[in-house]
Amino acid sequence: MSVREDPQAQPVRPTTEDAVAAAGSELIGGPVGHRALLGTSWWTPVRIIALVAIGMFALGMVQKLPCYDGGWFYGATTQYTHACYSDIPHLYNGRGFADDLVPYFDRIPDSVSGGMQYLEYPVLTGLLMEVASWLTPHGGDLQTREQVYWLANAAMLMACTAVIAVCVSRTHRRRPWDALLLALAPAFALTATINWDLLAVALTAAAMLMWSRSRPLAAGVLLGLATAAKLYPVLLLGPLLVLCLRAGRWRAFWAATGGTAAAWLVVNVPVMITTQGGLHIREGWKQFYTFSQERPVDFGSLWLIISQRTGDPMDDVNTYAMILMALACAGVAALALRAPRRPRFAQLAFLVIAAFVLTNKVYSPQYVLWLIPLAALARPRWRDFLVWQACEVMYFLGIWMYLAYTNSGDQHRGLPPEGYQLATALHFAGTLFLCAMVVRDALVPDRDPVRRDGSDDPSGGVLDRAPDAFVLGGARRTAQYEGAALADWGTGRG
Repeated sequence: MSVREDPQAQPVRPTTEDAVAAAGSELIGGPVGHRALLGTSWWTPVRIIALVAIGMFALGMVQKLPCYDGGWFYGATTQYTHACYSDIPHLYNGRGFADDLVPYFDRIPDSVSGGMQYLEYPVLTGLLMEVASWLTPHGGDLQTREQVYWLANAAMLMACTAVIAVCVSRTHRRRPWDALLLALAPAFALTATINWDLLAVALTAAAMLMWSRSRPLAAGVLLGLATAAKLYPVLLLGPLLVLCLRAGRWRAFWAATGGTAAAWLVVNVPVMITTQGGLHIREGWKQFYTFSQERPVDFGSLWLIISQRTGDPMDDVNTYAMILMALACAGVAALALRAPRRPRFAQLAFLVIAAFVLTNKVYSPQYVLWLIPLAALARPRWRDFLVWQACEVMYFLGIWMYLAYTNSGDQHRGLPPEGYQLATALHFAGTLFLCAMVVRDALVPDRDPVRRDGSDDPSGGVLDRAPDAFVLGGARRTAQYEGAALADWGTGRG
């Protein structure tokens, strides 16, 4: 049986199908030859990618050195001009960890919180923050403790990075090297220790790995834990809904949905419910949701550009954002049901999270971490990925230079609002460009790098090679898919 007939035959070498990867490999001796003895060394692709990801994470820590040595603690704009800002050391004292306050249970004094009464992060992220505070010695001056707290968090986030690298490299069995996109992503290294997002990203990557292995319940449990760390992972149930509708795989969908709900409840209910004064929802637990609802237009969003250009405070931004997000999701659902071949799970997952990022009323620079693993699975092409990453790096620099401008008083040293708006527009353009490439691959499947060899949906689990049960429009119906015929979908040659 040929490789084209059996997509599981041997791993794909990116240097044989990607011109940019082939050119980049010249730095380490050129593309792998036909006589190379692959799979005979300890240095497997998964291990190499994990070590590269850890190495890049370490370089990101080095990039934060000017702030670690003082930028976080003195100088109004030092942490911005050196682009090394992190929430982690500031929130050690600002959210009561330095005073041994228990997140969600103990109210934070206004003197340190700046008006935030309770921790404004989901429960599982709060637990990670609390564990890091346990690892931080409580003796010595506050600056030293904040430095140690950042290091303790960085160590746990580095472990999350290794998990992400391993999960992404194993999700597509024949394409482990696609995860090198993630490992070498400059935006990943630059933003990894700004906040605690990598915990949710790691759990989401593990959930997608379990789904690819046809274990929907395990995938759902991990997705529920991810949602308990950050809200965005729950959106992946949307792509699973429309894909399982098209394939008629309802049992797998409900198993994943049930696992998600159960895991989220197990984590949240002990913190959410209080019996003091009667059974009701704890105020500290609600802080994340009320803050998200009441938060005004903020950095990096389309709405901020509109607000700055027009002077409109955008008081109804929640409504506008929800309408745009609903329209984007409707478009993704139509793509899923009308495309000539059912789109891959990773493709729709990337599109839905990208839509959330683009329509949200805030875009913190670390939100790019949500998209990087999905982009590596959805569109594993170095040229497109690097174009997008260049835009994200420009935005990363732009936001810090803008904050330097706004925090330097009358001196205005940094990037003025017009420059920051341009940086934000670059972020939008780069993300929309990658979305357009993914949509094109879904509409013309033989342009999809993952499907060119006859593969269907390596991350689809029960969806992989499943016949259609429900489609719309001109989408084709078949009872089964055999071998290389899959590569002809959408080309007119089949």
